Amino acid sequence: MIPDIGFIALDTIGDVVQGPRATASLRYRAKPLAHPAEQVRILNSVEISHGPTGSGVFDEDLAASGWPSFEPDYLEIIQINLGKLCNMTCRHCHVDAGPDRIEENMDRSTVEACLRAIDLAGANVVDLTGGAPELNPNFEYLVTQCVNRGLRVMDRCNLTILLTRPYAHLPEWFAERGVEVVCSLPHYRRMGTDAQRGNGTYAKSIEALRRLNDAGYGQGDPKRQLTLVTNPVGAYLSGNQRSLETEWKAALMRNHDVYFDRLLTLNNLPMSRYLEWLMESGQTEAYMQRLVAAFNPATIAGLMCRNTLSIGWDGYLYDCDFNQQLDMVMDVERPHVRDFDLMAWRSHAIRTGRHCYGCTAGAGSSCGGAIA
Repeated sequence: MIPDIGFIALDTIGDVVQGPRATASLRYRAKPLAHPAEQVRILNSVEISHGPTGSGVFDEDLAASGWPSFEPDYLEIIQINLGKLCNMTCRHCHVDAGPDRIEENMDRSTVEACLRAIDLAGANVVDLTGGAPELNPNFEYLVTQCVNRGLRVMDRCNLTILLTRPYAHLPEWFAERGVEVVCSLPHYRRMGTDAQRGNGTYAKSIEALRRLNDAGYGQGDPKRQLTLVTNPVGAYLSGNQRSLETEWKAALMRNHDVYFDRLLTLNNLPMSRYLEWLMESGQTEAYMQRLVAAFNPATIAGLMCRNTLSIGWDGYLYDCDFNQQLDMVMDVERPHVRDFDLMAWRSHAIRTGRHCYGCTAGAGSSCGGAIA
């Protein structure tokens, strides 16, 4: 019997303490869905009857919407996935991250190659993600190098990591360097958050937000920007980002005296552990139909794959973090960060699949939130 390791708090280096539980990674449980090819097979097996063409082929719906070719626009953001190691195993995680993913962790030589690519790319934003990116031993070095280059640095934080002893200094450390902290919080109410991320997660998240507030975050200072990110709890599309931000700010201030600067709403993409949940609840086909039926051509120009370079923990290049998790390597001759070529990036064709309907549904969904 596989133990439930949904949440492991790293109290000291080499020491672990059990905490709230959500699930375990697909790989740890040796599930077929741990393999990207199986995820793609399941998505492609769903019969689609909606969308511009009714074919369920994303490229055909792009062409019908006036995009016969799909290429990048300009490179603004370098997104680096530092690894799949995480202190949590949330039910909706498209990375299948968890405490057991210790092998997939970016090494120092790849970090140095990322820095060379950043210098060549001319991008002004570096977006660090994971897993919990803070768990990578090169995390603070990479942040420091990017800050020294005058770049805007974003850390995609799960909040709970800030309560663990080795990382409790990070709120003040981030504030000193002007790092934007982008925090995942499924809902401003306890029930929604704990249902998706494990019992007790909400209380820990609120405490972490308080510590960020104490460090100057969430007070309107552009150098200490605190961003919250929410995914729907269930098989629904994200709500209106602007109205939800107003609602969230009022609720968190009223109930917890907690403040933040902006809210990003993201659709859940039918991948990895969220796809597992859809299958278990019998909602895979209904959710895919919902995404395709809500296909919005107004989102296409602003998709993150058009202005973002995604770098995997092993240095391979992708059009976005979702393609990365499906092993859809960028369609260039040498798709590794050590061989990065800006001209090749500008001229290559973006790879797509059925999961892309998640980014074009409704108001759209990207790492920067709603698009349209």
